[in-house]
Amino acid sequence: MPPVAAIPRRPRKPRLSARLRALWSSGGPHRGRRLLALAAAVAVPAMAAPGEWRSFDLPASQAEAGPMPFETPGQSFPGSAFFYLEDLPEAPRDTLPPPIETGAHSDTQGALPQAVGTSARSFTALGSGLDKARALQCMTMALYYEAANEPTDGQRAVAQVILNRVAHPSYPNSVCGVVFQGSERRTGCQFSFTCDGSLMRQPARASWDRARSVAADALAGYVFRPIGLATHYHATYVLPYWASSLENVGTIGLHTFYRWRGAAGRWDAFAVRYRGGEPAAAPHPRSDVLTPESAPDPIVLAQAYEAARRKAQKEAAEYVPPPPVYSAAVQARGGDRAFTAQDLPQSSGIKAEYANSGRWIAQPTGISTM
Repeated sequence: MPPVAAIPRRPRKPRLSARLRALWSSGGPHRGRRLLALAAAVAVPAMAAPGEWRSFDLPASQAEAGPMPFETPGQSFPGSAFFYLEDLPEAPRDTLPPPIETGAHSDTQGALPQAVGTSARSFTALGSGLDKARALQCMTMALYYEAANEPTDGQRAVAQVILNRVAHPSYPNSVCGVVFQGSERRTGCQFSFTCDGSLMRQPARASWDRARSVAADALAGYVFRPIGLATHYHATYVLPYWASSLENVGTIGLHTFYRWRGAAGRWDAFAVRYRGGEPAAAPHPRSDVLTPESAPDPIVLAQAYEAARRKAQKEAAEYVPPPPVYSAAVQARGGDRAFTAQDLPQSSGIKAEYANSGRWIAQPTGISTM
């Protein structure tokens, strides 16, 4: 096989930097002129044909953008930049994942049930600074351990139930007394977190702060009207025996709320004024002695309230005030007779000629004819 002739390589031109170094090292009196000539040779092709430059191909909407509405004379006013801002388009609903069915919902959206009735009175915090601090601590604990994962309205509803109980004579007249009622029991306390060991859990800071904010609003007088005068609630996944005996107010989140029927659930029953006197914000010592006060039955409480109300009304109707007791000096002036208008003057002070004035109209004696 004949040998293949080698292909001669094309000589490579030295780089510009090498040519400059060679030109500079050549020296001579014309070294500066040579450098200027080389720089001109490089720059002239770039500036020789400015007419051939082409502008960037921008879309017409970007290349010819007009003034914004709030930049147009006559259309500008304070805050107009925010007025003309367009809302972001909503994401297509068919691209959103379906909601998880947990059974949680809120009856406060849309029309409220007609059974809500009159809302509660605004709470007035009285007592010492210690009472207020204890009330806030107990309310926060109840909202956190009972409704930490509920929406804000769900926590407000639980707070309103606690305040409704404070104002009812069937329950303790303090926030901590209501929250920790029955906490001496091992099971069956009024609020489950006070006797089931939930207090051993360390609260999460963000959730605790949210519960504390809702508690502070409730103790400052905020009234959550959607649940009205509700005094009971339970989780939606359980059904206590007393649910059918009370009036269902509605459901918020995972809690369903109830109010008493009859006299115990009327507005005038919630008339107990808060006076402070808060006990310690802690569960009661354990006790095996079961009393009606430790775990009051809602049906029994309603019956007891109505019985006491009927008794009080009957006693008020049959009440006869005792006769007054006067001092010796009043007895000398006539006693009770001095206060019964027996010694008023008999004459009216009318002149005799006017005593029968107008009597002829009521009792005419005759008719005059002409």
